[in-house]
Amino acid sequence: MTRDTLSLDGRVAMITGAARGMGREHALLMAERGADIIVNDLNADAAEETAEECRALGRKATAMACDNTDIERFVALIGEHEAEHGRVDILVNNAGIQGNKLSIEEIDEKIWHAMTDIKMKASFFAVRALVPGMKARKYGKIINTSSIFAMEGSFSMSHYTGAASGVLGYVKGWARELAPWNICVNAVAPGTVATELTINSMGWDVIKDFEKTVPMGRLADKKEIAYAVAWLASPETDFLTGQLISPNGGQTIVGI
Repeated sequence: MTRDTLSLDGRVAMITGAARGMGREHALLMAERGADIIVNDLNADAAEETAEECRALGRKATAMACDNTDIERFVALIGEHEAEHGRVDILVNNAGIQGNKLSIEEIDEKIWHAMTDIKMKASFFAVRALVPGMKARKYGKIINTSSIFAMEGSFSMSHYTGAASGVLGYVKGWARELAPWNICVNAVAPGTVATELTINSMGWDVIKDFEKTVPMGRLADKKEIAYAVAWLASPETDFLTGQLISPNGGQTIVGI
C-alpha cells in the first residue's frame, strides 16, 4: 500500500511522450498511486495502449495523440483534455527525441529545430496552457525531464545537450515565478537509462562496456526514474521547488 504522503489520489497528471519508455513508466506508476492520466504522444495507437493500461489500474485515462510541435493543435488538445478531466494538477514534460551522436557540423537548422521545438518550445507552451488552472487552484506540480548531459556535457549532439540545459533554465525561472501560487517546479536528469531507444541505438555490446564506467555498474531501470518523478509529484515535495534530481548511479555528482 502506498503511504499517504506519496498518494496521488484525486490528482490528474498529464505526461508528454508517455506511450513508451520512461513516459509510459511515469503514467503507470502515477496511475498505481491514484492519479488519473492524460497520455500524450505522437503515436496514437501506443498512447491508447498506455491509457488502457492505466484504466486497468482503475483510473480514468485519456490518450492525447498529436505532434506537440504543432503548438496551436497541441494547446487546443490540452484544453480539451483538461476540460474532460476537470483539472490538471501535474505536468511531466517528458517528450523528446534522440540526439543521434551528431557533431556540430552535422547539425543543420532542420535538425536543430526538431530538437529544440519538442524539448523546449512544446514544454513552454504546455506550461503556459496549464498554469492558469493551477494558479486558480493554488496548486500544481511541474516536472521537466532533462539529462545528465546537461551537467557534464557530451562529446557530440550539442543540440541535445543545449535543449536539456534549456529546460533546467525553465525550472529556475518558473519555480520563482510560480511559487506564490504553491506551484512547485522541479527537474529530473536521468543518467543513461535502459529504454528500447537506448538499447537499439547503442547495442548490448556498447552498453556492457558503458556499464563499467558507472560506479553502480549498470544502467538505470525506467522504473527507477519513474519513482523520482512520482515523488516530485507527491505531497512529500510540497515545499521543494527549483531543484534537480539526477538518478545516475554515480555517473556524476549533482548539487554539492
